[in-house]
Amino acid sequence: MNPLATLERAVPDPTLERIEQLDWPALEAELDANGSALIPRLLDDAACARLASLYRQDAGFRSRIVMERQGFGRGEYKYFAYPLPALLGRLRHRLYPPLAAIANRWNQRLGLDTRYPARLDSFLARCHRAGQCRPTPLLLQYGPGCYNRLHQDLYGEHVFPLQLAILLSAPEQDFSGGEFVLTENIAGQQRAEVVPLGKGDAVLFPVDLRPVPGKRGGFRRAAMRHGVSLIRSGERRTLGLIFHDAS
Repeated sequence: MNPLATLERAVPDPTLERIEQLDWPALEAELDANGSALIPRLLDDAACARLASLYRQDAGFRSRIVMERQGFGRGEYKYFAYPLPALLGRLRHRLYPPLAAIANRWNQRLGLDTRYPARLDSFLARCHRAGQCRPTPLLLQYGPGCYNRLHQDLYGEHVFPLQLAILLSAPEQDFSGGEFVLTENIAGQQRAEVVPLGKGDAVLFPVDLRPVPGKRGGFRRAAMRHGVSLIRSGERRTLGLIFHDAS
């Protein structure tokens, strides 16, 4: 039996209700101001535990990456295979439409021609026509001494400019250290931000570029990267939710 089947039967309604209640204008304003936006308790403890427990399984995943072998840091992660667990599929589909509206406004400010359709299925069809057919949602696992170097999750020609990370473990209870870190580079001037996350919290952040107001009007391009600082003790697991598929 597919170990993901329990998630197919146990989609937590509170999660979907939480998405419906999100204040998207406030989240967009936070993204514009800080380069990230926090969604407290997007997942409850039960959903976090179910998702985190999947890492011990092999079925339902398409690949496992040992980060040290690739020079990505220390730790490992697994990419889910299609079909995604119902919870992940619904999260992806429910969150995409308001994020697509934000992404289109960002591209307009940046002078980029790309526009994103209102439905995730239409955007994924665009990815698949370009040969980007592999799903990108993933589970990440870190132990003591692990970390994730600053990076961008770019998997092909078609990139959706926003993504989420959801912390599945409890800081100072399951692990210590392991802060989520964002950096912003504008014309060589860099800024770092540490986003404090609790168990079940999600952070929205750019995959690559975001618009920031220019000194003389208009907008400039800020290049964003993200990573995870050193895990000092315990075990940290995270869900990454990316909206474009990989080639």
